[in-house]
Amino acid sequence: MRNARVWAGLLGLRKTVVERVEFDEQQQVLVASVRPGRGRRRRCGVCDRRCAGYDQGAGRRRWRALDLGTIRAYVEADAPRVSCPEHGVVVAAVPWARHGAGHTLGFDQTVAWLATVCAKSAVTDLLRIAWRTVGNVVARVWADTEAHVDLFDGLKRIGVDEISYRKGRKYLTVVVDHDSGRLVWAAPGADKAALAGFFTRLGPERCARITHISSDAAGWIREAVTEHCPQAIRCADPFHVVAWATDALDELRRAAWNQVRGAARGTTRANNRNHRPTGDTKALKNARWALWKNPENLTLRQKEQLDWIAKTQPALYRAWALKEGLRTVFAIARRDPAEAIEALDRWISWARRCRIPQFVKLARSIVRDRDAIIATITNRLSNALVESTNTKIRLIIRRAFGFHSADAIIALAMLSLGGHRPELPDR
Repeated sequence: MRNARVWAGLLGLRKTVVERVEFDEQQQVLVASVRPGRGRRRRCGVCDRRCAGYDQGAGRRRWRALDLGTIRAYVEADAPRVSCPEHGVVVAAVPWARHGAGHTLGFDQTVAWLATVCAKSAVTDLLRIAWRTVGNVVARVWADTEAHVDLFDGLKRIGVDEISYRKGRKYLTVVVDHDSGRLVWAAPGADKAALAGFFTRLGPERCARITHISSDAAGWIREAVTEHCPQAIRCADPFHVVAWATDALDELRRAAWNQVRGAARGTTRANNRNHRPTGDTKALKNARWALWKNPENLTLRQKEQLDWIAKTQPALYRAWALKEGLRTVFAIARRDPAEAIEALDRWISWARRCRIPQFVKLARSIVRDRDAIIATITNRLSNALVESTNTKIRLIIRRAFGFHSADAIIALAMLSLGGHRPELPDR
């Protein structure tokens, strides 16, 4: 009896009787024959309800346990079936493993913990399992964790964004709690239906408690929020708003570059010479970083390029000034929201009269989302936390590139960033 308790402790078994332990010299594995303890027999593997026995099933089966030193260890037991009034005929539950799993609880927990802190090769080499198995274990552990915790408890201010997880325009929609910093939900897709799935799961009562939602100005996010959380204040992320201006500026730079290049081609053809890029063409092409970077971060060379643009491309220089003006609005918001709102309205008026098509169009977009931008300025709420979470998810995706399903990636991200990290057995 004393030896049985020692083996039960070594193998991480609870409410289990160890009948005997044998070493298979041919396969070099240790096999512990066990049976469920009293009170754990004839229970449904799905709902754990006490049921009537049905038959002996397919006979004895094995579950992989944690290695004992360099020796692989297995738990072996009968696998009878029971008749559950709710789930029908199913394999009886065992206290050492999850229903349908081929590994013990301690093995699953160790794999899940290692997957959150180690690279793929470390997990597979240490535990001698395939990476696909790691994905299945992580999904299994997260499903069990999710069933016992309330992910949406106390949600009031959330951030929404999408992230690419695979080539071929494969995206995840992620939701982060601004108050706790936790990743609270993720699902495949980046559209209204994907986000609607979150609000549906949240339920009307909890949707009504959401006070602020930060996001970019994607139409599908705006539509989903309007439909499910009309009372929530939507905050447009400043980074994405300034990125609109940067994109408009670069579009104008490319147009100016094409115009200069076309003029150069006409000149060289008239002179019957082979076409070669002119100095202006090269200068415009190489000025991209000078136009994109913040003025305080410009190198001496880039400052010279900006001065050259001011003299030779006045429209492009005015576009750069408009981009910097919009960035300044959000800089002012850090110290004086009221002044920032006045600066935003002045910027809109300036952009409307600038006679630069790209920025006239941008002004219309800013007017359309003016309320969301003002809410960002007033509440000082951005998507910075969500972007930080996305960066961590990208690291997880890079570390887990062998996963073939979004579910396994989501499970690993939730275990790592959802505030419910797995713990090592008996720690």
